[in-house]
Amino acid sequence: MQKLFVSSIVSLSALLQVAHASAPEERSSSVRKAIQGATKQAPKELDIVNGFKHMFQDGKISGNIRSLYSGYNNDNETNIYATAVGGQLLYELAKYQGFNAGAAFTTTYDVGFASGDKAQNKRNTALSGNNGSYTELTQAYINYNYNNINLRAGRQLIDTPLADSDDIRMVPNSFEAYTLSYEQDNFSLMLGHIMRWQGYDAGFDNQTDWIDTGKDGVNFVGVTFSNDFLETNLWYYNITNGSDQNGNDAFYFDAIAGYYLTKTIDVHAGVQYLKENELDNSGVAAEIYGATAELIIKGLGINIAYNKSIKQTGKHSFNGYGGGTLFTNMDTMILDEITEDRDAYAWVGGAIYSLNEFHFLYAYGDFKGDGDINGVKAHITEQNIGADYSPNDDLTVGAIYVIETNKEDSSSTFFNDTNFRVLVSYNF
Repeated sequence: MQKLFVSSIVSLSALLQVAHASAPEERSSSVRKAIQGATKQAPKELDIVNGFKHMFQDGKISGNIRSLYSGYNNDNETNIYATAVGGQLLYELAKYQGFNAGAAFTTTYDVGFASGDKAQNKRNTALSGNNGSYTELTQAYINYNYNNINLRAGRQLIDTPLADSDDIRMVPNSFEAYTLSYEQDNFSLMLGHIMRWQGYDAGFDNQTDWIDTGKDGVNFVGVTFSNDFLETNLWYYNITNGSDQNGNDAFYFDAIAGYYLTKTIDVHAGVQYLKENELDNSGVAAEIYGATAELIIKGLGINIAYNKSIKQTGKHSFNGYGGGTLFTNMDTMILDEITEDRDAYAWVGGAIYSLNEFHFLYAYGDFKGDGDINGVKAHITEQNIGADYSPNDDLTVGAIYVIETNKEDSSSTFFNDTNFRVLVSYNF
C-alpha cells in the first residue's frame, strides 16, 4: 500500500507545458499496483566472479517470510476465513562470463486453529489452496547478460501490462518463459514467449499447479521510453487460444507524465488504451480507454482514474495473466468483470496520507455496465481502506478492509461481501 498512485484532475496537455529541473518520484498506476508494491522486494546485487566454482561460493540467498489473515463476510453465503504462514527462498549464483542461474521455492500453510473448518467449507482457499498447503519451485532459470542485453529461460517473475506477478496474497504469479530484454539510454525493449504460469491468479487446484497460457503459449513484445518527466509503453501480445479460451491479439499503450510545480506540490497525469482482437472464436474482443491524474501536496495526495470499455457484441475483455493494467483496477474489482456484451465504465477516486513510516489510504470505485443482450445491467461499488507501517525497506505490517456492494442485485453471492486482511511481511 505504499505510495498509492493518487491523483487530481489535471490535463496531460497542461502538464507537458510545465518545466522543472527535477522530476517527482515514480508512482503506481492503480490501487492494486500500490497494494502489490507494499511488500515488493528489491533484487540483490550479484557479484561478478572470475571462476566457475566461485559462482556457487559467492551466490546469494534472499527471500521473505510472511503471514496473512484473510476473512470474507457475505450475507448471502457461508463466511470464510484463513490464516497462512509461508514465504519464499531464492538462491542466485554469482555471474561468470555473463552467466548465472537462480531457483526459488515458495510455500504457504494454513494455520489450523486460525482458519475455517475445511469439512464445513468455511476455509478461504485463496491463501494455500484446496489442501491447505502449497509448495512449489516457482523460479528456476538460467540467465545470460552481455552489455545491455539480458536473456532468461525458465521459471521466472515477469511484470508486464498483461502478465504480471500480482503479489497481493501469499503466492505471486510466476511464469515458464523465455524472455529477452535490451536497454539503451531512455529506451528499453522486452520480448518473450510464455508457456505456463502458476500463482494466486492461476488458482490452486493442487492437481495441475502450472497452467498452460494457451494452445501455443503467449508471444509478446514491448517498448518503453522514459525520462525525468514522461514514461510511455507500447506492447503487443499474441495470446493463442486453448483450454482457457482467451485467444486474442492485444495492443496496449500508455503515457504518464509527472512534474514538480513547487518544492511541495507535484502532479501526474496519464492516458491508456487497450485493443483486443478475437482469435479462434475465443469470445475475447475489447476496446478500452483510460485516463488518470494525481495531485500530491507534501504527505497528502488525492486521485481520480477512469476507464471505459466499448461494447463488442457477444464478446468480453481479457485482463491478462495477473492483476491487469487498467488505471481503475482495485484490490478485488476490475472492469474486466462486467465488460461482456455491453458498454462498461469505471471511476475510482482516492486519497493517501503518509506520516513518517505510516501510510493510510482510502479509495472508492464505481463500476457500471449498460444492459447486455438480455437487458441485464451491472453496477458494483468497492471501497478500499488500508494502512501500513514500514519502518524500513524489509518489514511491513499492514491491513486492508475491502467492501464490495452489488447495486443491481443485493441478493447475489457475487460482489456482496467484505474482506479484511492483515499482513506481516519481512524481506531478507
